[in-house]
Amino acid sequence: MQFLQELSIQDLMKVKGIGKVKAIQIKAVCELAKRISKPIDISKIIIKSTADIANIVMDELKTEKREIVKVVILNSKNAIIKIQTITQGSVNAVNISPKDILLEAVKMGAPKIILIHNHPSGDARPSVQDCNFTRKLEEVSKMLGILLLDHIVIGYNQYTSIKKYLSKEREKIVK
Repeated sequence: MQFLQELSIQDLMKVKGIGKVKAIQIKAVCELAKRISKPIDISKIIIKSTADIANIVMDELKTEKREIVKVVILNSKNAIIKIQTITQGSVNAVNISPKDILLEAVKMGAPKIILIHNHPSGDARPSVQDCNFTRKLEEVSKMLGILLLDHIVIGYNQYTSIKKYLSKEREKIVK
């Protein structure tokens, strides 16, 4: 299915027997399959681990060709209130500020968030910029009384918790 999702309508039309209408139908089926794989009612989902939220967004983000930033807004019991797309960037960068990420959580009076973004390269290792931004966002979040539970990088069928990554880096420095 992923192979078909990556093909454009023009690419599909190059296959013998596939005209414009059939190509559009194939793309529509791919989009439907993608949407059907998402949970219908996210408000009943309680996040207990990084894997819980990574699994919810993995299928959507793993094949994206541009960086997409999402914020998961949680209540005090880690139930998802909302998953909001904040912005879309380029193939390897996105321009965003802590204000952009925290705005909806502040409006809703939400106590917790998780930040998520993808790496179109498929490599889920956080960049130096990812780590620096996570530290900055954590500071700003604390000032507003919002707990940043994690910042997750989605790659192709893999993810990395930046919070765990940073704690491992700190352990290396201490040793």
